Amino acid sequence: MEPSLKYLQPDVVSKLANMELRAHMVVEGFITGMHKSPYHGFSVEFAEHRQYMPGDEIRSIDWKVFGKTDRYYIKQYEEETNLKSYIILDASASMSFASDTGAGKAGKRISKLQYASYLVAALSYLMVQQRDAVGLTVYDTDIRLTLPPHATKANLRRILIELENLTAGHSTGTATALHKMAERISRRGLVIVVSDLLDDPAVVMTALRHFRHHHHDVLVMQVLDPLERSFAFGGDAVFKDLETSEELSTQPFHIRREYQREMNAFLERYKRECRENHIDYILLDTSTPFDTALFQYLNRRKKIG
Repeated sequence: MEPSLKYLQPDVVSKLANMELRAHMVVEGFITGMHKSPYHGFSVEFAEHRQYMPGDEIRSIDWKVFGKTDRYYIKQYEEETNLKSYIILDASASMSFASDTGAGKAGKRISKLQYASYLVAALSYLMVQQRDAVGLTVYDTDIRLTLPPHATKANLRRILIELENLTAGHSTGTATALHKMAERISRRGLVIVVSDLLDDPAVVMTALRHFRHHHHDVLVMQVLDPLERSFAFGGDAVFKDLETSEELSTQPFHIRREYQREMNAFLERYKRECRENHIDYILLDTSTPFDTALFQYLNRRKKIG
């Protein structure tokens, strides 16, 4: 399978073709963004090349490309999209965790980062299908990569290639990365954060409120492995922190109940504070096939949109 298709499976694409991710709140120019059409001109943004077709204007031919390829290609332009979506993906070390309960095919384990990458690929495809711009930011301790939003297939392919080559990095700096992105994004849009959010909820929520302060519509997708929620490990175990390498020996069954209580409180805090700040929040479990979870969410969002 070519690199750009690993995270964009045909069966998922066929389902996404009939769905729209609509921002729950009113975002600047959103409705007109759904009907944006490419056209020729100099006051708009270059989108991509396509092969010359009978009836196309001769003046639109890119002669430099002809000189290199001996083929005729047309320059296509598009209006700057009215909805820009910014997907912010956590690629810190904790996202590399995968247990035997993950939803990989043929019994293969799937890490949180792989699961999140499938989500990002599907959402990116969906945005481009809607003729809305989508960009990708990847971070760990700080921002590692930023692809600006565009509504072109070429940009979608760049996103997919980056996802294909993505590996988990260092420790988590969610709040730092989010604050920096909130300052960089000047125009209101849709911000989608995909992370395990294994960080201090107080500082993370402050960063998420930074986006809301600038009137962005914010969607948070928290991705966790089932064992991170249940702590259903058997026998004696040695736990190693993926970000600090610190190790702890313990008998999981002795602390399981307290761990579950703390984890439930941790998750409930994110859910409650996101709701209070008008931030859409969804908790995703890697044991659930990502497309199933995504379609259920999109359908629910469509009904309340």
